Amino acid sequence: MKIVIIKYNAGNIRSVLFALERLGYHAVVSDDPGLISKADKVIFPGVGEASSAMSYLHEHGLAQVIQSLKQPVLGICLGMQLLCNFSEENQTDCLNIINRPIRQFPQLGLKIPQIGWNDIFGLKGPLFNQVPEHSYVYFVHSFYAPLSEYTLASVEYMIPYSSALQNDNFFAVQFHPEKSGKVGEQILTNFLNM
Repeated sequence: MKIVIIKYNAGNIRSVLFALERLGYHAVVSDDPGLISKADKVIFPGVGEASSAMSYLHEHGLAQVIQSLKQPVLGICLGMQLLCNFSEENQTDCLNIINRPIRQFPQLGLKIPQIGWNDIFGLKGPLFNQVPEHSYVYFVHSFYAPLSEYTLASVEYMIPYSSALQNDNFFAVQFHPEKSGKVGEQILTNFLNM
């Protein structure tokens, strides 16, 4: 199985690579559109800022490639947000694969960004096979995807919002499965088994 992790100007790519290696999978980190297009599975991770990430994707011909993918794709954290249509982070037009906006957390007295463990619930679909309701996973983010028909799992921090989304072959999680212990390993395994 050919697994490609999309390389762009966003952090945290190495930790995803190491998590896959711990599970016994070999992955390639690449920004080569041809290699990405031919992969069996594509992972689109990221920690960073939306507008500079989108600029990089457009400049390197990656935006159009990602939009054209037909194999299973997993967006993680910033990768999930970029799969949506718009981010309030610097008013950024994103990839519009999941037709929902990304919003900034309201100022309700809790610390922003949300950093740490939180429980996910309302789990649906094959991404969450053998993952118990209210499992704890690791989050680091200041922006969120509102609940919608694309929501596969929810979480609450100040407000309920989407911790996972799906549109067709595109799956996306706001949390970091590569930093979420056994639960994260199960989610990654479920994705790779699709």
